[in-house]
Amino acid sequence: QVQLVESGGGLVQPGGSLRLSCAASGSIVSIYNMAWYRQAPGKQRELVAVISSGVNTSYADSVKGRFTISRDNAKNTVYLQMNSLKPEDTAVYYCHAILRIATMTRPYSSWGQGTQVTVSS
Repeated sequence: QVQLVESGGGLVQPGGSLRLSCAASGSIVSIYNMAWYRQAPGKQRELVAVISSGVNTSYADSVKGRFTISRDNAKNTVYLQMNSLKPEDTAVYYCHAILRIATMTRPYSSWGQGTQVTVSS
């Protein structure tokens, strides 16, 4: 009913930048929170950043000052600008959204398929 499609991952050197995008499509009435999570090999998935429908934001301590989350409500898209990347940022990054969809009265949770970010020299 809803698809989240991420793009923008890749290989970057330490200190470099990447911009991730996640576009939501389907029977969307409205989108509440949108967020980015990441999962490194052998580790649990962790919250990186979240943005509310009112554009309030929150970040993991490990990325504060380096990453910026933003959204374009007209395009149902959330972005993650990642600067000053470190090897420890290497992970699969997942987009998550809590939405109101046409066929359900309660909020609906949806995940993207993930995009690999590798920070290495």
